Parts: sequence; C-alpha cells; structure tokens
Amino acid sequence: MFKTDTAAQPAASPTALTRRSLFTLAGAGAALAAAPLAARSFGTGFTHNVASGEPSAKSVLLWTRYVAEAETTLTWQVSESEDFTRPVAEGSVTAVPERDWCAKGVATGLSPDRWYFFRFVAPGGAISPVGRTRTLPEGPSTSFRMAVFSCSNFGFGWFNAYGHAVEANDADLAVHLGDYIYEYGVDTFPSTGQAHPDRVIAPTSEIVALTDYRLRYATYRADPDCQRLHQVLPMIAVWDDHESANDSYKDGAQNHQPAEGDWAVRKAAAKQAYREWMPVSDAPYAAYQVGDLATLFRLDTRLEGRDKQLDLAAVLRGKTDPKAINDALTTFRDGDWAAPGRQLLGASQETWLAEGLAASTASGTAWQVLVQQVLIGNLKTPASLAAELGAELPDFIRERLATAIAASGVGLPSNLDAWDGYPAARERVFKSALNADANLLVLAGDTHNGWGFELAHEGAAVGVELGVCSVSSPGFESYLSFIKPDALAASLVKENDQLVWADTAQRGYMVVELTPARAVTEYRFSTGVKQRSTKLAGTKRIATEKGSGKLAV
Repeated sequence: MFKTDTAAQPAASPTALTRRSLFTLAGAGAALAAAPLAARSFGTGFTHNVASGEPSAKSVLLWTRYVAEAETTLTWQVSESEDFTRPVAEGSVTAVPERDWCAKGVATGLSPDRWYFFRFVAPGGAISPVGRTRTLPEGPSTSFRMAVFSCSNFGFGWFNAYGHAVEANDADLAVHLGDYIYEYGVDTFPSTGQAHPDRVIAPTSEIVALTDYRLRYATYRADPDCQRLHQVLPMIAVWDDHESANDSYKDGAQNHQPAEGDWAVRKAAAKQAYREWMPVSDAPYAAYQVGDLATLFRLDTRLEGRDKQLDLAAVLRGKTDPKAINDALTTFRDGDWAAPGRQLLGASQETWLAEGLAASTASGTAWQVLVQQVLIGNLKTPASLAAELGAELPDFIRERLATAIAASGVGLPSNLDAWDGYPAARERVFKSALNADANLLVLAGDTHNGWGFELAHEGAAVGVELGVCSVSSPGFESYLSFIKPDALAASLVKENDQLVWADTAQRGYMVVELTPARAVTEYRFSTGVKQRSTKLAGTKRIATEKGSGKLAV
C-alpha cells in the first residue's frame, strides 16, 4: 500500500467536485481510443495512466507505471485542488524493472469522506495524468455507492460498463469481483468467430509465465475505459480464477496441464503480476470500514484455501442406465459433496470472517458486505430444460445439460465451482452470520449473468445476494440460445426457492447504494460490447430493507 493538512471540511460530491474536470481526466483514455489496441506500443515514461485503491478513512493506495532506462524515483502528490498549489500529502516511490515498472505509494493522514486529486512527478519534470480518489467515511454516514463489476474479457469487445460508470459519475468506489483479465490464448475464449477484430490480446498464446501475465495486464490496462475508471475512482478488487487459470484452486486448476510446468510457480507468477499491475495490497483478504454504514469483507474464495472442485461428469462417467445414474448421484450427494471438512475459504480465513462479522455488528455497523467471487446462493438446473435437449444441440451442451438436470433430480446443484460445490463451508459462513446477527449482503460475479437471492439456512433468513452480470464475457444467451432469455430466467426462479430474480442475457454492471435502513441495487445493462458506447439498454432496481433478508424486485 501506500506533511499533511487535515483541516476538516464538508465532503464534496463527485459531481460538484469534478464534473468540469472529468473529461480532462479522461483525456488520455480518449486519445488511446484513436488506434486499434493491437497496434499500440506502450513506450516509455508514464505508460498506463494512474489508479488508486485500498481506501480507508484516512489513507489510499496510489498506482502508476513509469518505464525508463534505469530505476526511477517518482514523487507522488495528493491535493484537494486540481492545480496542486497546496498538496496535502506527498511521498516517493521507485519504479523498477523487477516490478515491471509499476509503482505504488500509500497516502496517509488524509481526511475522511473526501475527494482528492493525485499525480506522480518524474525527476525530469514529466507529470502523470491527474487522478481522482476518495477516502471512506468515518462515523455516522447517510449513503455510500459502489459501482460493481466482474468478468471483463478483452477479446469479446469494449468495456462499455466501465465507460458508463465514469460518465454517470455517481459512485464513491469501484469494486471488481474478479476475472479482470482472462488467461486464454487467441481463438479460445473468444473463438475466432466471437473475437472483436480490434481487440487482439497480447501475448497471443495462453499466459503461463510471469512475463506472459505482465503483458496481458499491459494489454488490458491500455483499454481507454479501463484507464478512465481507474483514473477517477478508487477500487477494491479481488481475483477470481482467470487471473491465474480457469477453475483454479489452491493446488491446481482445470486449465493447468503438466506440460505447463509447476502449478505453484504459475500461481506465484499470476499473483505477482496482479499485485504489480493492480491498485491492491498484498493481503490475501481484508476488511474496509465505511463509517457506520458497512464493513466490506474482501474474500479470497479462489487461491487461499479452496479444495479441488468436485466433478459431476466424473460421477456419471460410464453410466447410462437411469437407476445407475440416480444411485451414483445420491451416493455422491450424501458422501463427497456433503463432506464436512471441505474448504472454500480455508480455516484461517473462515475464522477471520466469523470474528469480523461479530465485531462489525457489535460496533453498530448497519451492513456486513461480502466482496467475493462466486455465487453463494443455491442454484439447480430446471428439469423443464429436458424438453429442449434436441439433436441439433452441440454434444457438449447436451451432455452438460443432461448431467445438470439429473443432478437436480436428487437435489444437487450443477455449478460445483461456486459455493454450491462446498455446502459445508457455506453452512459455516451462514452460521457465523446468524450468530453475529449480521445484515449480510453478498456480492458475487463469475457467472456472467445477473442474480438476486434471498439467502436462508434451516428456515432462518441469512441475508441477500446480488450477482452482477459481466462487463463483456457472454452469458447463458451464448450457449443456451435455443431458449428465450425471459423463459430461462423464469424457469430458474421457479426451480430455486431462494432465487427471486435472474437476467441471463445482458452485459453491464451494478451500482449498490447503502443507507442505514436499506440497500438499493441498480443493474445497468449495456447496449452491447461490439461498438464502444456508453448508451444503456435498460436498468433494473432491486431493494432490500435492513434485517429483512428479502429483495423487492
């Protein structure tokens, strides 16, 4: 992370403070948009704008990247005004090749609930673009707004959700729930037919080594809307699987093969590049206090303590008789799936979270928010989809659907990479929330689709979950295109008792506004990702009253 004037002043709104300057701040991003990203050289000097993150009431982490012939000491400055005539905090950081020229500093001694400008200055006088950041509130607070994102795949198209969030200029914090980058090589995800011609990733191969991961981040962070978002909002970010490899866990990944080397080496490279290129601390999990409104718990459900995922296909391999299939699934349900020792967070993180939930509620904090990657709500595949398993479907889709429908028949979920694959771990978290009398609000990404769950455990309301749709990665509409999205969403809601809303066909993001009495989420759906645009196709608002465990959809 990362001589101070802390004279108390009223917090300025983002609109009042920066509406005039917002497009100036975004100027570098506008210039970047002029050339196809595939053809761009990253050059020397300040190559990737600025960013901030890890906010607290009195501090924030600042990030930039400065490429030179030798390690270079940069000065960073924080000011309440854009002209920096009276910086309120200053310090220095060193950009070195060992960290891919990425540099971070932590500005401390700031005032709570305040917008600030920041910049970096090189020894020769070169100045970075000016960024905007914000500290968290302290004490009684009336409102706080988070712009929440997930699953931003460069090759599929433009990050229009980022662009809209900057243009809307109505959030206090950006939150990214993971899959910030994707590890695949070209012609994989997206395939050749799906890929945007102007969105060519580098390197073109799957990323495995540290140099690969660094170059992939350099490509993503050159996107103009990604730069604009980081430039004007502090971010809290968590990694999911694609920052390392698909369906990763602590000891391996579905998309890591023996020929690609030691998993521990690849995982370490993925972590290092992420921590170099992102405005994040090195802590695997952390809590952030938003006045008396919320405690945000940033979790690692992916690499810190996760056991290997279970495999429904392996359970049914070689079985074609309906009774044999049912018996195998029943045995699996009552055995491996329900095993009490399976971990998603790991014992240390579980204990930390339980203690944190209890401390948050004891302090009178209104909301306990889990900032994490995968769905915690229970989601089974509707049996009604069996009627759609026609011969025209690709074999892999038909087989996956048939397996998921058979699993639902014995009460099993289909996505065992989510909390659904770790029911004992989920139960422990739910019990911790109930014991703490928490007002639990769970944020989730990963699936590319939108979800609203009313969470319960043994008849007791635990809280609510809001799953955000993807920035650009395709959702169910891409591989279940034979079912109308509204019909699919309705069948999913009907099949699953805790699910009250779903959107399976749109890209975008959500803004979550917390107040002492309620939380209101607005889903904002992009018109598409093939053209760069901030136009919305529509919105959806969902509210929950504090302590109700219910969603008004």
